[in-house]
Amino acid sequence: MYAFRYHRPDTLDAAARLFGECEDPRYLSGGHTLLPTMKLRLAAPTDLIDIAHIEALKGVRVEDGAVVVGAGARHADVARSPGCGAAIPALAELAGMIGDFQVRNRGTIGGSIANADPAADYPAALVGLGATVTTDRRAVPADGFFPDLFETALEEGELVTAVAFPKPRRAAYMKFPNPASRYAIVGVFVADTGAGMRVAVTGAGPCVFRVREMEEALTRDFSPDAVAGIAIPEDGLNSDIHAAADYRAHLVTVMAKRAVAKALG
Repeated sequence: MYAFRYHRPDTLDAAARLFGECEDPRYLSGGHTLLPTMKLRLAAPTDLIDIAHIEALKGVRVEDGAVVVGAGARHADVARSPGCGAAIPALAELAGMIGDFQVRNRGTIGGSIANADPAADYPAALVGLGATVTTDRRAVPADGFFPDLFETALEEGELVTAVAFPKPRRAAYMKFPNPASRYAIVGVFVADTGAGMRVAVTGAGPCVFRVREMEEALTRDFSPDAVAGIAIPEDGLNSDIHAAADYRAHLVTVMAKRAVAKALG
């Protein structure tokens, strides 16, 4: 690593002020992506602003028909939250599938979605449930939050403060995980929401995306058979040492069927 200055503010205002005063700052929460990147000298921020101890970013609560997760809530917090488990079991189960024990006890939802890894689990939940991302400046619908590979709608210095997940009628998440990292080679979140049917896919493409054909089919018939014959085009899907594009396309249909079956109980 290169030398850097470390800051540990107690409030959001203090964090934002520091960000504006520093030459090339980065916010630090769980650090699962930023610190390895710095160790490889692929990033060299002048200042790290540790927001992991800001109370305003913590907590998981249920209010107004939604589960509101603070950006600093760790994956384990979401997985173990009684309120989340009762209101949106699929979200709690998804959080419990992330990485391993160590990752779940350090990684945060804010850090995960701000990084926007194409194989991360949370983007599928955000888009699948039609969530809203709140920042220190505005509210951003999940459908417009992930434009492309490792890209988000966040502006320079903008900080995620919470994510609100509307409670669905029924929902489930199924993924085919990488056996080493537990990242999703393909993950599918299916939700029957008050705003209609939603099917969100992570791991398969450069960023999370919806499958409208499956949503329309499930609106007519919420059953695994409704999506069984829907093939996903492999064009534009990821192809790497873990899985080829055509295999990922096949897995989308398989995981969608399993998610619908799980949602049906």
